[in-house]
Amino acid sequence: MGDRMSLIPEETRALVGQPLGEAAAVEIHPADAERFAYAAGDTNPIYFDDAAARAAGYRGRVVPPGFLVWAFEAPRPLETLRKDGLPRASGQPIRLHAKRVLYGGEDWDYLAPIHPGDTITAETRLASLEEKAGSSGPFVLSTVETTYTNQHGEAVAVVRAKRIAR
Repeated sequence: MGDRMSLIPEETRALVGQPLGEAAAVEIHPADAERFAYAAGDTNPIYFDDAAARAAGYRGRVVPPGFLVWAFEAPRPLETLRKDGLPRASGQPIRLHAKRVLYGGEDWDYLAPIHPGDTITAETRLASLEEKAGSSGPFVLSTVETTYTNQHGEAVAVVRAKRIAR
């Protein structure tokens, strides 16, 4: 990228592939998963009835896929949220020589069903940092990857979240 300073400090570049905090674990409570399904307007019987879930090929009721991320969100007072209503970032910060960070989307891979009673562990790592040249100047595309595993060590989902920093 020429003679200019990189937007990615060396100490940040060294974080690629490393965990961005401690792993977190939650037990999936049936009532919480059912409330989520109702709130989302998804009344598929596989979320509420073991017989319907078994008839669909599962070992029992399953959890709506979108519930997974919310299972890890602890209740918190309104004054601890950002102005836009979202939780403040936690874990190790990714320091860049940039003024703004924009949300760049998420890609979810659902790998196995999640059942009420499962204990799910989430581990997040910095997957990649790419410095690029854009039409309005250089930017960094960062990818943070979270892998969710159940109590048997089976990966049930992976999310790759992208951020654009300039």
